[in-house]
Amino acid sequence: GYNHPALRAAIARAAESGVLHTSNLYRTAPGEELAGELVARSFASHVFFCNSGAEANEGAFKFARRAAKGPEQREIVAFKGSFHGRTFATLAATDRPHYREPFLPLVPGIRIIDPANPAELEHAISAQRTAAVIVEPVQGEGGINALPDALLQDLRDLTRAAGAALIFDEIQCGLGRTGTLFAYEQTSVVPDMVTLAKALGGGLPMGAVLVNEAIASAIHPGDHATTFGGGPFVASVALAQLRTVAEPAFLADVRARGAWLGERLTALARARDEVVAVRGRGLMWGVELAGPAQPVIERALEHGLLVISAGPNVIRLLPPLVISPDELARGMDLLERCL
Repeated sequence: GYNHPALRAAIARAAESGVLHTSNLYRTAPGEELAGELVARSFASHVFFCNSGAEANEGAFKFARRAAKGPEQREIVAFKGSFHGRTFATLAATDRPHYREPFLPLVPGIRIIDPANPAELEHAISAQRTAAVIVEPVQGEGGINALPDALLQDLRDLTRAAGAALIFDEIQCGLGRTGTLFAYEQTSVVPDMVTLAKALGGGLPMGAVLVNEAIASAIHPGDHATTFGGGPFVASVALAQLRTVAEPAFLADVRARGAWLGERLTALARARDEVVAVRGRGLMWGVELAGPAQPVIERALEHGLLVISAGPNVIRLLPPLVISPDELARGMDLLERCL
């Protein structure tokens, strides 16, 4: 949200400390405190900090290959509808032809498969070649698709049997967005790595890779590094952000407002022929339309409502986690008017 007091105070304290930057060649108290908090609240044993979501996913790919059991286990498997970034490796794992085509050829050793095809899924994940599978528990750019728990459990079983890492990309759906601190908490699956960014820095550039002990023990000093990732200033602000979002009462409010929003959107879909479907969790929702989303998005902007697309026919709703019930109702009134 705008001008949050916890972040404003953290920024002031961090600026007064005088140490705005040092690379991760050196230890800093803010970085270690933030890492400790993330470890305490998750499955992870270690955390690597960086500056963005694309960097977090690039790092996760490297860590997976470093931790692979066999020398031929180099391949990264991603899924139809995925979005993992716009750097060369993450773009190769992103199912968006219009993002990819101007920059071909992309990084080899990364394949995209259809998760709805069990035969393709089982063939793609192999002890002979697979280093990791990366998946968004709730696909953002792909249309706000919450992947079925049974599919995520199959991925866990297949990667474990193959000795491959399972990476959950929670860059958009993590950190309270779906109503729990991490999206994986709403599944029966514990991944080997989780990538985070976007909300983590409270508006400052911040990304992170959460890794378990098996992955961490395979990484050696110098395998990966960052100049700015996890610096003392941004880590201090991210710690305040994390502690605010992780409060049980805060997350309960997100779930309550998300439930209200889901009911309102479901009623909208029943009442309006132009709404094909609605889907989402917490405060992350997609409204699938019978026609293109862009004209509605442009009308919404004219009325003072900021929404974006998630594919050509889906309006993506990502309201601030601190949104009030009155603001949420006003936003829905505006959206309905624009439809």
